[in-house]
Amino acid sequence: MAPEREGGRERVLSGATATTRPRVRLDQPRAPRRRFLPEWDPEAFGRLSERIARFIGTGRFLVWMTVVIIVWVLWNIAAPSFLKFDEYPFIFLTLALSLQASYAAPLILLAQNRQDDRDRVNLEQDRKQNERSIADTEYLTREIAALRIGLGEVATRDWIRSELQDVLKELDGHRPVDGPVVFPAERSHGRDVDDR
Repeated sequence: MAPEREGGRERVLSGATATTRPRVRLDQPRAPRRRFLPEWDPEAFGRLSERIARFIGTGRFLVWMTVVIIVWVLWNIAAPSFLKFDEYPFIFLTLALSLQASYAAPLILLAQNRQDDRDRVNLEQDRKQNERSIADTEYLTREIAALRIGLGEVATRDWIRSELQDVLKELDGHRPVDGPVVFPAERSHGRDVDDR
């Protein structure tokens, strides 16, 4: 049993804690483990698979594959027998095409998965942008409504003109017949000026 110091006295570990393990430092990175399998960069491999899938999906690839197959078949039919490397059933050609197809399918699927991931990220960014646009539009709509309400309380030129016309009509109705009076008769200490 391993003794351990605790507050000046020794404590003896027992049971499951009796075995001491080396302490792991969490503030330092671990030493890299030795691996027996080769390592690769997933991004670089994904980019390579996309390039291959893009090339396989072109007309140029189909033309070159057709040319290679035709040359292969013609060579193995028309060449002298000591130069033929794949006789009539063309088993080696079938094997090569199967091998090409067995690698092409996963590469195409990998490229599609990467494209799906990019599309998902783009859709998420578009969704967030749409949410921001909707929030901005709602904010601007509320601001315009507030401005309209505020403008409803502001005196406009037409309203002031109509009010002035009403006041002029009212003043015209109170004007004496003998001449225009700008100010009503002045009163001085309770007596009319005209009474003097």
